[in-house]
Amino acid sequence: MSRLSPTQGETRSVVIPAGAVMMRGDLTMPAHPHGFVIFAHGSGSSRLSPRNRMVAEHLNRGGFGTLLFDLLTEREEAADTAGRLRFAIDFLAGRLIEATDWVAARPETRALRLGYFGASTGAAAALVAAGSHRSAIGAIVSRGGRPDLAGGHLREVDAPTLFIVGGADAEVLRLTRPALARLGSSIKELTIIPDATHLFEEPGALIHVCALALEWFGRYLRPG
Repeated sequence: MSRLSPTQGETRSVVIPAGAVMMRGDLTMPAHPHGFVIFAHGSGSSRLSPRNRMVAEHLNRGGFGTLLFDLLTEREEAADTAGRLRFAIDFLAGRLIEATDWVAARPETRALRLGYFGASTGAAAALVAAGSHRSAIGAIVSRGGRPDLAGGHLREVDAPTLFIVGGADAEVLRLTRPALARLGSSIKELTIIPDATHLFEEPGALIHVCALALEWFGRYLRPG
């Protein structure tokens, strides 16, 4: 099934193999994409996250292809009542790597530079995946992420990385600053959105995230 928007491009449902399971996703391709961004959602969220979908639509209008997909299957989500899988960062990073390899092999995306947009625990998974796929990932944006959960993998990341944190999200700010210092990339920034909380629900906060993400990916994923 697909739908077509003149400003965003074509979106279609896809399934991505990951070992013995299949991950469901939504892939959008503008007519002439500048690059491609893979989303990694946070704990308790999915490809249907309204916040990530808003960012993706903004990137689509800016000329970037996107993939939003479920890191866990419906059966895994239902069985994971204790949250073991949702916080298993290496496991989630493995799923993200599977999706990255799948995107990189597709005819319509294989020539594009790839980036990650991660939220909450998904940002940690994106950093771990980027550290092991150093040549494949051209840029990373984290929204309210938990980079501290990437641990020693932080030093392996060399992609330009932007951390976006709400000014009122004191705990994530406290965890992000030392993680930023440990990050291996020589191009890294922390942008604080004043008064925004963890979910960026305040008026204008998420639009600000969209603009920052588009500018970052435009800087580092567009062909030179």
